[in-house]
Amino acid sequence: MAPRLSVVVPIYNVEPYLKECLDSIAAQTFTDFECVMVDDGSPDGSAAIATAYAAEDPRFRLVRQENRGLGAARNTGWRHADPGAQYLAFVDSDDTLPPSAYQLMIETLDRTGSDFAAGNALRFRDASGYYPSHAHRKPFGETRLRTHVTEIPSLVTDRTAWNKVYRRSFFDGAGILYPEGILYEDAPVSVPHHYLAKSVDVLSEPIYHWRVREGSDASITQQKTDPRGVIDRVRSMELVREWLLARPEPEFRDYLSSYDANSLAEEIPMFFWSVPDGARPFREAYQQHVSRLLHAIGPEQIGRLGAQLRVKYRLTLANRMLEFVLLQRLHRLARCRPRLRRATA
Repeated sequence: MAPRLSVVVPIYNVEPYLKECLDSIAAQTFTDFECVMVDDGSPDGSAAIATAYAAEDPRFRLVRQENRGLGAARNTGWRHADPGAQYLAFVDSDDTLPPSAYQLMIETLDRTGSDFAAGNALRFRDASGYYPSHAHRKPFGETRLRTHVTEIPSLVTDRTAWNKVYRRSFFDGAGILYPEGILYEDAPVSVPHHYLAKSVDVLSEPIYHWRVREGSDASITQQKTDPRGVIDRVRSMELVREWLLARPEPEFRDYLSSYDANSLAEEIPMFFWSVPDGARPFREAYQQHVSRLLHAIGPEQIGRLGAQLRVKYRLTLANRMLEFVLLQRLHRLARCRPRLRRATA
């Protein structure tokens, strides 16, 4: 008989973390699962760890491919998952799960019939332990069952792939796979799924532990002034916009408007803090790629923003980056002063 749950784990250069990740999957209180490990051409000892795990536990099996990136590895895992499984989940191989994560989500989905369940997350560092994920704080502040992004607009920020269990029929029917060859490949799948779902279950319980990799081992998405980060994140937003624009249903015009509003107010400003610290290639990448996105969104949406954001976007569009940097440094100083006063009081 097919397992009820397929868990896909892409693997690349995670030798120090992989056993901890796989141990946390094996320790799940929900036991009726298969774990499809995808070795994405990892040059370190990760594949040997995965091979040993597959030999010891028949629920784990290894698929190998040449290096093609995280999106491609997730897609490979999906293609190799048992088509008879009722549910589907993804785990990044440097992270872990609390023992009851899948039991909670699957029992919830069994009761509600929703298309997928999404849960809260904790970040963790080896030295200092666990703390709430800021990225998940707002949409997962309270448990809401059989809900939708139109009822909880902040769910548009629920972009991560790994804090979810999908009903496999919904995932397959949506026909959206992870883009290959870019970073930030989660959003072009997760955001459309929120719009397509008839209902989703939102769980405030932390069901995922998201590692902060530090020092020389930091992931590229943690390297805030790498030009590829801004280039690929903008491309990720463009892919979501292109998908929304291609939908014929009239309500998707409203979805696009709300998505653009969130991009302008929350997602693009994530770059602002890094621009003063970035070298010339990062600043040039920011100006070129963010400007392209701003032109696509249009002046009407920008005109609805507060004065501070409007000024920064106009400076970006005009390629007045020196003035942008000076303004951002002033705003950063203004934000830091109250914290400094509290620290010295």
